[in-house]
Amino acid sequence: MLQSTAHGMTDSVRPPEFSRAERVRVLVMSASGSVVVSYAAVAALFALVASTATHADFSTAGVLGAAAPGWLTAHHVPLRFSGGQLAVLPLLPTFLLVLLIARTAASTADRLGLYEPLQARAVVLSISGAHAAVGGGIALLLSDGPVLATPAVAFFGCAAVSGVAATLGVARRCGLVEVVLERLDPVALRGVRAGLIALFALVAAGAAVFAASLAASFSTAAVLFDQTGTTVGVQLGMWLLCLGYLPNAIVGGLSFVAGAGFSLGEVTISPTRFTGGDLPAVPLLAALPERQIAFLPAVLVLPLLIGCAVGWYCRRVAPRPGSRVRAVLVAAVTAGAGGLVLAAVAGGRLGLGSFDPVTVPAGLLAVLVAVWIVLPGALVTWFAGPRPERLKRTRVRRARTVTPPAAAAPVHADAADDPEDPDSEDDAEEFADDEPDSAEDDVDFADGAEDDGAEDDGAEDDGAEDEDVEDDGVEDDGVEDDGAEDDGAEDDGEEPVDEDVAAEFDDEFDELAVDELDDDALIGLGIDDALDGDDAEDLDDEDLDEDEPGSETDLKRGR
Repeated sequence: MLQSTAHGMTDSVRPPEFSRAERVRVLVMSASGSVVVSYAAVAALFALVASTATHADFSTAGVLGAAAPGWLTAHHVPLRFSGGQLAVLPLLPTFLLVLLIARTAASTADRLGLYEPLQARAVVLSISGAHAAVGGGIALLLSDGPVLATPAVAFFGCAAVSGVAATLGVARRCGLVEVVLERLDPVALRGVRAGLIALFALVAAGAAVFAASLAASFSTAAVLFDQTGTTVGVQLGMWLLCLGYLPNAIVGGLSFVAGAGFSLGEVTISPTRFTGGDLPAVPLLAALPERQIAFLPAVLVLPLLIGCAVGWYCRRVAPRPGSRVRAVLVAAVTAGAGGLVLAAVAGGRLGLGSFDPVTVPAGLLAVLVAVWIVLPGALVTWFAGPRPERLKRTRVRRARTVTPPAAAAPVHADAADDPEDPDSEDDAEEFADDEPDSAEDDVDFADGAEDDGAEDDGAEDDGAEDEDVEDDGVEDDGVEDDGAEDDGAEDDGEEPVDEDVAAEFDDEFDELAVDELDDDALIGLGIDDALDGDDAEDLDDEDLDEDEPGSETDLKRGR
């Protein structure tokens, strides 16, 4: 309903009209603004560190020049220097840059009144083109300095990061999300959501494990932090370094929880494998264990529980187990792809020393994440969801208990006299429910046979109708009840009725309060041989009228 209202507002309120020159001006301003703001943020950070450092040569030109490699680092562009290559870059600046560009792109789309998917191209291309041009230019300017960057890598790297960020910013405003979701069926859509939730849960589990380990080694981290220096500038720089690499550490924790582990040079750490060695004197690395611990494999319970939670989340996706397993498979692929991307950007080369390279096995992590979700998730969703056999048996049972149209539901005689009586409505609703337990009774009523003693006081056979209901094929006027006679009365000039038959007739009428009986009902009572049609016609109407109302011989004429 909200979507329809939104579409209605879009149709009724057209976006403002801009000339071509105005649109170009807005796009150029937004693209250049994102570059300037991001570069200024990096420069401000460098200025803060330089101002607090002891004996630092602080100048505006020096800060702006030093911010150029930092701006490329924020775009995740690897840097080269005489000691090797720095490719393991901090993820926090990249994350903040993506948020900034996404916000700028969304504001530009709102200002131009963009609402169609194809209209997002102008915003994305302008922002990514500006960042690519600036990144390539910076790489060319750094060709004579101590820090180098490959121009092609800088150009395409800046374009990729800024393009992805701008796409995220205009995705909802221009309907890109709806276009993608429309191509997914409900099962696959639920699987994608489950996969994103599972990836978030795995990242949270990795962060929790890392935080617990760092808290347990807090004293070691404090010692390493004090060894960096006593000046404010050095300590601030170390603190900012640890803060910038904190997302990388969380991704390492994710890989550790999933069982893939990670390595720094010769040091390898995983729940089932440990190879010790020297580590950099960075307080953030104090969370790493110094030896193999017996209870480390217990962390594998976390991804197992997450996989079971995915299966439980998908248990109501579809009635068929195969469809539910497909949703779990989609969730596993989604989470595995997310883990692959995170692991690919978290590691890299780290100079030429003993700590090179920093490796988070992206391929192994993606496979393990998918396996942790598929195996327990498929089992849980297979057995926790509805079973087709149960549904089939339920349908068959309900089909058997449906009352045939020709069989009328028995109505209590007193309830027919008093339509306002709630008991009569309850009785009718109880019979109309067609529960499986009453299947045999329904069949007996459909065949016209009466279950002796099963009817409660005043219950009627199928042939008995309510006073306001007509029997099929029986006209109201002039219809007499076949074979009905008073107790002990004999037809004039005819032989008396057999005593055994009469006694059975009286017993049946003690249990039945009827309004009219047809030939089939008389056959069911077994008195068709005792009375023929001529005997019934010879009955004196006055004798019938003289009987007391409510007695078993008070046979009313059909209405």
